[in-house]
Amino acid sequence: MASLEAYRRQLPYSYAPGLFPTLEALTKAPEQVTRVLISSRAQESEALSRIRQLCAQHGIRTEAADRVLQRLSQKDNCFAAAVFHKTPGALKAQARHLVLHNPMDKGNVGTLLRTALGFGFVDVAVILPAADLYDPHVVRASMGAIFSLRVREYDGFDAYRTDYPAHHLYPFMLEGAVSPETAARGAALPWALVMGNEGSGLPHAFAQLGTPVRIQHSGKIDSLNLAIAASIGMYVFDQYAGK
Repeated sequence: MASLEAYRRQLPYSYAPGLFPTLEALTKAPEQVTRVLISSRAQESEALSRIRQLCAQHGIRTEAADRVLQRLSQKDNCFAAAVFHKTPGALKAQARHLVLHNPMDKGNVGTLLRTALGFGFVDVAVILPAADLYDPHVVRASMGAIFSLRVREYDGFDAYRTDYPAHHLYPFMLEGAVSPETAARGAALPWALVMGNEGSGLPHAFAQLGTPVRIQHSGKIDSLNLAIAASIGMYVFDQYAGK
């Protein structure tokens, strides 16, 4: 088998480091997994036993790869990793979308993917430039949720709109005058929540592209963390949309 390279965006494959993300890859997307790396220091456990069982079931090779695991995690507690082919998926046309516009923090993106799955937002678009969806740090931060989602990167917001022109947009902005609850009650599929960059938020032009939404908070802070704001938005729309 070909030797593995240190991860970079241009590679056709990536890594899902950690026992749980590896299990998620093997359970939700075994057709994408090409091999599983296991640390020689890994103690036998229910999770490791399940990994071996799934690998045998799907004919996936396992191998000891301590150096690769150390390089991936920069820690000594990464005991397994799935090597998987990147497989971008087309978003479902009539579904609700989460659109992340230029998010740069890998931890934020991974957390957002996991939260999106938790609130039933299965279709996620990421507008470049942005943190790499398939970076191992993102995959691990998502706890493997990425394998249960339809995710796609777009070179620009116009490219996303070309594919999904019918979606009504709900950009979350400081300029927004509508509360999430009010916006959600008027939402009719298809629609998309649009979240901006951690530091700069969304460009002002987004206020003209749909129904801008603002999450009210005290004046003692200037804004909410992206992952927190998106979580609030997804929760409210999940509860109230169309009701």
